[in-house]
Amino acid sequence: MQFQVSYPNPLIVIVGPTAVGKTTLAVELAERLNGEIVSADSRLFYRGMDIGTDKPSASDRLRVPHHLIDVADPDETWSLAVYKRAAARAISEIQGRGKIPFLVGGTGQYIRAVIEGWELPVQQPDTRLRAVLEAWGVQIGPEALHQKLALMDPEAAARIERRNLRRTIRALEVIFHTGKRFSRQRRKAKAPYSLLVVGLNCPREALYERIDKRIDEMFARGLLSEVENLLASDYSIDLPSFSAIGYQQMIAYLAGDMTMEEAAARMRQLTHQFVRRQANWFKLNDPGIRWFSADEGAAERVESYIRSGEGWQPFHN
Repeated sequence: MQFQVSYPNPLIVIVGPTAVGKTTLAVELAERLNGEIVSADSRLFYRGMDIGTDKPSASDRLRVPHHLIDVADPDETWSLAVYKRAAARAISEIQGRGKIPFLVGGTGQYIRAVIEGWELPVQQPDTRLRAVLEAWGVQIGPEALHQKLALMDPEAAARIERRNLRRTIRALEVIFHTGKRFSRQRRKAKAPYSLLVVGLNCPREALYERIDKRIDEMFARGLLSEVENLLASDYSIDLPSFSAIGYQQMIAYLAGDMTMEEAAARMRQLTHQFVRRQANWFKLNDPGIRWFSADEGAAERVESYIRSGEGWQPFHN
């Protein structure tokens, strides 16, 4: 049955923690409902970084068109503002083809920016200030610098991983440059979409098991070789793209700073922590999200919900 939405500019959003099965669900739904997928995962931008980011398979990308995957080389930086513009363009083009865009991913900040219509502050990089902050971060370490941010802007710090030096520096740069909290400079405007937001979830222990299995599969598929190939291309290990979980641990292994067992254990630990932070962006009691259990039959239940017409948040011009 051909699926049609009576609301203007429809956008279906699928959220949930890493490894819960969002990609599989999105591909099945988009295939059944005449849709295309727009990635909202900041790890998937970079070419050549496939295994460590667990990109959708080539067969899945043949079944359903995917957007905003493999759009940059590892030494290019995609800011949130750049992503938001690109996502808006991709969504508009999909709608223009008479199809349904599915915004799918686990990077909460990116999804919120799109569906909440964030108006991001336009600010030219302050290279001198950034250099000072980078030197400070190297001197005291990323976690200590993150603690400094937490003192000045607890809300911003809560949404940034403690070892993510790049995002910590960016927040501090904005604070020092403007004299205002980074978290308070994010203005919202109504996004021009009729939204249906679906969440996929499963018990935490079961999710940890999925994560650990996926990490084992990454090693079996050749994660180490992927990192060796990237380093052979003369990419700097200090690039923001290499901050993704898995890459730093493989680099540490190659440098002799970790055993393979220690690297795998650290990957599991960091990914478990990442899942807990993801929960801050999309809460189970959020009335704007309809949550489904990630078990057998999830695709049928979600498809039935979408076709029912329930839960839509209509956009009015």
